[in-house]
Amino acid sequence: MNNFINNWLRPDIKAINAYHVPASENMVKLDAMESPFPLPDELIEQYLAYLANAQLNRYPSPNATELQQTLCALMDIPADCSMLLGNGSDELIQLLALACDTNDTILSVEPSFVMYEMIAKFTRLNYQSVDLNDDFEIDLNAMLLAIETHKPKLIFIAYPNNPTGNTFDRTTIEKIITSTHALVVLDEAYYAHANDSFLDDIKKYPNLVLLRTVSKIGFAGLRLGLLIGAQDTVEQLDKLRLPYNINTLTQVSANFLLQEKDEISKNAQIIRNERTKLSAALSAINALKVYPSQANFILFKAPNANELFITLKQKGILIKNLSSAPKLTDCLRVTVGSNEQNQQFIDVVEAFYG
Repeated sequence: MNNFINNWLRPDIKAINAYHVPASENMVKLDAMESPFPLPDELIEQYLAYLANAQLNRYPSPNATELQQTLCALMDIPADCSMLLGNGSDELIQLLALACDTNDTILSVEPSFVMYEMIAKFTRLNYQSVDLNDDFEIDLNAMLLAIETHKPKLIFIAYPNNPTGNTFDRTTIEKIITSTHALVVLDEAYYAHANDSFLDDIKKYPNLVLLRTVSKIGFAGLRLGLLIGAQDTVEQLDKLRLPYNINTLTQVSANFLLQEKDEISKNAQIIRNERTKLSAALSAINALKVYPSQANFILFKAPNANELFITLKQKGILIKNLSSAPKLTDCLRVTVGSNEQNQQFIDVVEAFYG
């Protein structure tokens, strides 16, 4: 690091490891919970014609009102909820952190989504976590004690949880919401693949907001996330949103592509079916422990996890190696891909342990 930047940069930023995205060119990419489905051929021409009308010489619609309506229709968002859009849900996590005061605390569970802790560090907030138990469930007593001790301003809970894949007990989450003055943020990034949601509970709990994204339903490249909450909550948080944060191409693309509700639902159902088959195939390998999933990925514990990860990579298949993370010793995470991709992955794993 050159002397200027070394002296200029905040010491705590120097100490952080950057979020690493591995090279994936020409790989079967099963590491980042993306959808395996490209746009259908019959849609591409219509989509390009729709894009041609985008006015790129003008700033985008400031509130993306049309896009908000499109998302409400796609996700059946209740009319009495309000919405805030972000450049991915990461931007909304950061926006929530910016709403906090110096020395406030963010509380989450571990293991969970790494950006909660990273963004706490970026924004100079305290980060505290409560370990999940051996089955990756929330220890309610430990969580309530942490809330009482640390008095967090924000509590992030991914539902289903990344990287473990499970949804936590609903009653446990309700008790957490009612036990605290914190804003409880339920991150429903994987809502389309799960059996439960807190969407209808927002009106019940004034300190509850949800995060969602279109990344896991086929449109990771759009970088579009949304926060859903009560109108007065969203009104105040909107003050922190940078102007024109959702660019014109994202707005126009999403307005066209997210109208395809049947196609999106059909693809989500295919992924759920493939998840069942993939989980069964992994479970049939005696060496592995496979964790239940309500998301579009599966976490599994594998002897010689590093060697398996390297072998898969050599065969052109990229998954996520979590084996060195706390509480995830020997764990790997695979995104549920197409039938063909899943079969390629399973063939290598079966041969490895054969």
